[in-house]
Parts: sequence; structure tokens; C-alpha cells
Amino acid sequence: MLLGYVLGDDEQGFLDGLGEVLDRYRVPLLGGDTVSGGPPQALGLTAIGRATHRPVPSRSGARPGDALWVTGTLGAAMLGFEALRDGSGGDARAYLRPTPRLAEGQALAPLVSAMTDVSDGLLLDAWRLAEASGISLAIESSAVPIVTPEARRLDALRWGDDYELLFTLPAGAQPPVAATRIGGAEPRGFVPLFLDGEPIANREGLGWEHRGLRDQGDDGRS
Repeated sequence: MLLGYVLGDDEQGFLDGLGEVLDRYRVPLLGGDTVSGGPPQALGLTAIGRATHRPVPSRSGARPGDALWVTGTLGAAMLGFEALRDGSGGDARAYLRPTPRLAEGQALAPLVSAMTDVSDGLLLDAWRLAEASGISLAIESSAVPIVTPEARRLDALRWGDDYELLFTLPAGAQPPVAATRIGGAEPRGFVPLFLDGEPIANREGLGWEHRGLRDQGDDGRS
């Protein structure tokens, strides 16, 4: 890994955290460009590695008839962020220390037709997968495993930061990892995404769009 960073006056927390994750995943810090200065203006991390399977799974391989699956549960990162924001003392580990699904991804890579992680919200990432594959995805919201109260199910499907894996498998195939089937791929209709049988015609509000503000309003993370 290479690091580009402007170090401020007190960066021990950042350095300790970086060292922790590099040690955990046995990744060496090869170098980069670090300088001291005022408040950090930019942070750049470049990871160098080799794929464990070729072709590398992408968003663009889903086909009509494929089943749509997701690993783990959704909503824990959202609850963790809110616990920090509100000072409620709730469990924030899922937000502060997300665990990438590396072993699951390696096991799935030879089998999936398409795959992505849920970083920006399940609905938005599903929309992107459908667009890249040229199909429509139909999702049953009640099938999606969540850790939030039922009344906040839609929030959990939009929030993101859980880094679970969203993937498609040919019909009848079973994933070699713990996962839940939440829908399927259909021939491309007039929209990329259907939720509980209803067409989603606009991606606005489906998740985090990397514009500084979340579509449904500023959640404070910008």
C-alpha cells in the first residue's frame, strides 16, 4: 500500500488505526508521500494486489433468471453512526470498524455472474448493478435481513456503509457462504429496479451519491 497524506499536529489516532488495519490484513506500507502541515487536506491510499480469480467479478454480468443475494445483515452501520451522533452510548463498532467480506468474496468469485459491495445503500448499489448488466432487478424488501427496527427497514436499505456483498447467481445455484436471497434478475424493463413489485423510476434518494450530502438530506457525514 502507498500513502499520500498531509499530517496535522495530532495524528496519532490515525497512525494507530492505519497500523492496526495493515497488521490485521498483513499489508506492508511501501511508501508514498507524507508531509507535515496544517489540517489534512487530502488522504490517498493506493492498494496494490493480485486477483484471486479471473475474470474478476464485476457489476456487468447479471443475466435474466439469475437470483439476487446479499451476505450478512444491513443497518448496523446506520445505527452505529446515529449512536455516535446522538451520544446515546449505543454500539458503534459496525460504523467505526467495518469488516470487509474478503473470504466470502474469494469464495464467491468463481461462481457469481455479477457482484458489488453495499457501500452506498442496497437500493442504489442494486440500481448500479442492474444498469451495468442491462437487466432489471426485482427486490422483495421483506426478504432483506436487517438489524434495525422494522419501521426503519427502508432506511436500512438506503443507508449503506455495511460493506456486505450483493451478488447474482444462476438460477438454482447456492452460494458457498451464508447469504440471503432477496430477489432476482429479469429482462430489462422500463426501469432498472423494482421494489416489492413497484417500479423505481429515479435513483434519487436510493443512497449515497458522493456529492457531499445524502439525497434525503444532510446526515452529518459530509
